[in-house]
Amino acid sequence: MAEKDPDICSHKFPSASQVWEELRELWGMAFPITAMNCLVFVRAAVSVLFLGRLGSLELAGGALSIGFTNITGYSVLMGLASGLEPVCSQAFGNKNYDLLSLSLQRMVLILLLAVIPISLLWINLQSIMVFMGQDKAITAMAATYCLYSLPDLLTNTVLQPLRVFLRSQKVTKPMMYCSLIAVAFHVPLNVVLVVVMGLGVPGVAVASVLTNMNMAVLMAGYVWWGWRKGEMRWTFGIGDLCSGIGPLLKLAVPSCLAICLEWWWYEIVTVMAGYLPNPTLAVAATGILIQTTSMMYTVPLALCGCVSARVGNELGCGKPYKAKLAAMVALGCAFVIGIINVTWTVILRERWAGLFTKDELVKALVASVMPIMGICELGNCPQTTGCGILRGTARPAVGARINLGSFYFVGTPVAVGLAFWLKVGFPGLWFGLLSAQVACAVSILYVVVARTDWEAESLNARMLTGLEMGECRDKRQGHEKDEEESKGLLINGGDGNSNSIDEFI
Repeated sequence: MAEKDPDICSHKFPSASQVWEELRELWGMAFPITAMNCLVFVRAAVSVLFLGRLGSLELAGGALSIGFTNITGYSVLMGLASGLEPVCSQAFGNKNYDLLSLSLQRMVLILLLAVIPISLLWINLQSIMVFMGQDKAITAMAATYCLYSLPDLLTNTVLQPLRVFLRSQKVTKPMMYCSLIAVAFHVPLNVVLVVVMGLGVPGVAVASVLTNMNMAVLMAGYVWWGWRKGEMRWTFGIGDLCSGIGPLLKLAVPSCLAICLEWWWYEIVTVMAGYLPNPTLAVAATGILIQTTSMMYTVPLALCGCVSARVGNELGCGKPYKAKLAAMVALGCAFVIGIINVTWTVILRERWAGLFTKDELVKALVASVMPIMGICELGNCPQTTGCGILRGTARPAVGARINLGSFYFVGTPVAVGLAFWLKVGFPGLWFGLLSAQVACAVSILYVVVARTDWEAESLNARMLTGLEMGECRDKRQGHEKDEEESKGLLINGGDGNSNSIDEFI
């Protein structure tokens, strides 16, 4: 049984000093990650800006390609990489540094295999879009952007796992600085490739590829520097890599589904908006609202990743009640962020759309839906944070099931029913999102707050990562343990892996 923290017990509320210390720990990680997410958002906005300068056809084609690549590529790679979170965070808390480096290498190999079918989809974007009835001129432009973005798939096979690898070790400021340096060169790259060299849409795509490549190289360079200084241990072994891929996939696939099911639903909203009576107006308003939600999502996304690392770290080092404290503090912060989002969306609803368009009809439509979107964020922030907690406890499949039921069996029928059957129109789509977020938040909060046995999760973390360090301590204390029980599930790779790993998902 994991040793209880003497200051935090299940039947006793934590003290104000303990909560404050956890807040400092959590936001010490989350602020740099939020800044990094904002920089990534700025990079995407710059790309759209340069596409807009090229012309309406280039902008439409680029937007179509960005949506397609997000759905079929980036969301999948980011989702799979998030499967590293429970393993790396718990291994770091457990001081099982060999498992950290091996898991990173395994995930890179998994993503390399995943980009093969994704590449085939990207190469055939034009034929797929034409088959679906899209405009041929726009589709041809989108296919060009997509083709020149292909190298970005390889870059993300390293970049996405590196982000999880470093965040799990509380290394967040270097990630922010690496992103800052890379994004600082993004505008000059666009100027040179698009304006000076006149490459047009291919130039915008290549600039994005090079910016991501710079991020990956800088982060990999930081890891190499840490290894050279002895601050990071590194283990490599072909046998260990192959034996651990299966168990890691059992965490990566549900993590991917949990992220993609929500991400894809926003794209479905855009498609449904195109079938409303005034599709041009509805799609334009949807674009503004989704860009707004993406901006607001940067903070919950950072909180999600950091609480996953905090919970995993504490469970890995045998402190279940500190893990519970980290989870509860993060959920409290998520509710505060949600309230802030509701407040500003209500106050600025009449002015916000003016930053994106001069069309009065679009501005009026956005203003009518902004408060609904704000209330959605009141559910989205705790829901996103709850998904991070579930990943930190190695239960991503629970989050995937909740997202599937909430968005597709609650949100979609409500959105379709209100928007089309009851003729509510555009606001009906966002009431559908609101119902999905409410169902999702309530379900995840129930699982995290009421149904989580933190002592059991600590034991699961012990089994998941293995306790070579703990085994040595037990031997020094005279408690001999069976060697096979002390081996990590993901290092062993034996027949016991499949049976035991099922308990975590």
